[in-house]
Order: sequence, then C-alpha cells, then structure tokens
Amino acid sequence: MSRILLDRPDEQIEALTVIVEAEHRSRAAVIPDAIEAYIAARKRPLASDVFGLWKGRKKEGLAYQQELREEG
Repeated sequence: MSRILLDRPDEQIEALTVIVEAEHRSRAAVIPDAIEAYIAARKRPLASDVFGLWKGRKKEGLAYQQELREEG
C-alpha cells in the first residue's frame, strides 16, 4: 500500500468535512471511496464484460452495420 499527500483548496476540504460529519465517517474512509468511484466511472470495459452483448439480437451484426452506413 502507498501513501499520497493531497493539497486541496479550503473550499473542498470544508465541503468534504460537511459530508464526513453527516455520514459519521472519517476523511480517511471517504477519500478511498471517492477514488474507487472515479476509477469505476472511467474504467474501460474488458472483453469479458462486453463479449456476447449482441447475443439474442434479431438482426445479424454485419447487416446492422451496413444499414447504419447506408443511412449516412
């Protein structure tokens, strides 16, 4: 595990303080949750996450792609 030091504007620290007090949690608990949420929101899907998404569609993928190209 690694440590990091963050310099944040006072306004952000004050806003964070309001949140941690309302949730009865420490900053040390809330900040890792925020980082995890940030990473999850930007994580690129793995092949295993998207493989098979077209399964069960009525239209074959190539035919669908050709239709889209014809519209343009």
